[in-house]
Amino acid sequence: MSVLASTDYPLASVMWTMVVFFMWVLWIWLITIFSDLFRRHDVSGWGKAGWTAMLLVLPFLGVFIYLISQGHSMQDRAMADQKASKAQFDDYVRSVSTNGNGHSATEIGQAKQLLDSGAINADEYETLKAKALAG
Repeated sequence: MSVLASTDYPLASVMWTMVVFFMWVLWIWLITIFSDLFRRHDVSGWGKAGWTAMLLVLPFLGVFIYLISQGHSMQDRAMADQKASKAQFDDYVRSVSTNGNGHSATEIGQAKQLLDSGAINADEYETLKAKALAG
């Protein structure tokens, strides 16, 4: 006996499941839009209040209008934020990796070049390396 359709999960339940799924997706987009909206510096407080009211009163329509009118700008702002974050992280790494006189790795590299060229001997190289690592 083959069962093609189950009566345990009627069509109304399928429809309700789809509505719940779309509401979940809408919730994710609302969070994304609110985070973009409140990080913006080019929109006044009244503009943010207007968008917030629109998104809360008519969420589907508000999300669609915001995505259509601001979608490209959202991407540009997100990329600018990522670049600023990366630059800040790179600056932090540079500041942590340097000592008071410059990069210790650079100093060790220069000492290695002097050793390879024969300008200094191995003991002098080890002394320069220790000074560079000590900072």
